[in-house]
Amino acid sequence: MPTAELEARETKLIQYLNEAYGKEKELETALQAHIAMTTRDAYKKRLKDHLKETKAQAKGLERRVKQLGGKAEAVPAPGPDVVQEAAGAVISAASKAVAAAKGPMHALRGTGEQEMMLKNAKTEYFNEAEEIANYNAIEALAEAVGDKDTAKLAKEYRRQEERMAKFLDKTIVQLTKEVVKAEIPASQRKGNRSGGSRSRTASNGAKASGSRSSASRGSSARASSSRASSARSSASRASSKSTSGNSKAKSGSSPRRSSSAKK
Repeated sequence: MPTAELEARETKLIQYLNEAYGKEKELETALQAHIAMTTRDAYKKRLKDHLKETKAQAKGLERRVKQLGGKAEAVPAPGPDVVQEAAGAVISAASKAVAAAKGPMHALRGTGEQEMMLKNAKTEYFNEAEEIANYNAIEALAEAVGDKDTAKLAKEYRRQEERMAKFLDKTIVQLTKEVVKAEIPASQRKGNRSGGSRSRTASNGAKASGSRSSASRGSSARASSSRASSARSSASRASSKSTSGNSKAKSGSSPRRSSSAKK
């Protein structure tokens, strides 16, 4: 195989591996901070386990880059993450200023322990999705250019990220429920608003009753109209018979008067 093709293949593999390497190094620091902020034992333990995986992944990626003749670089190219972080910082500063202007109590809203952990979990879930995408791309590229070792490495790391994402998926739901318990009054939660349900049920029952009553009145009116029509028809037939009888009677008496006159 020509040297130029080998160089193109390895250059692209090194590029993708370095993108994943940079992300792993970035997340080492983030995970350490999140571990320090987490109070839920199961969640903290899983974060610690994943931090170990993250460090091992970074070392494995660095080793593979060197095997391909490259140098591991932890500086990711500017992209959506950089723009998003900058925008997030501006929005965060503006939100804090507005909250402070509205008073201390408003400034504390949404900053509870559960809310903080939930936000961390959502950020971690977002990062896992990006890592899964990175390893998917590396695996596909490696298979396409016949690099079985890199493909195997990417597949192993992708599965680790998928397991972490699955854990976070469940954790986000649990943390959200804890936020509800901590910040939403019991009277406003599901299961404690039966009064409104009874009211809606009664209203629906009244509507149904009204519909049945209306239908009943309609049926009665139609029946009454039918009886009236039948009565008019009977009267008309009776009148017709009476008229016919009178005509016959008149016709029969006329010849007798004529015969009497001749005598």
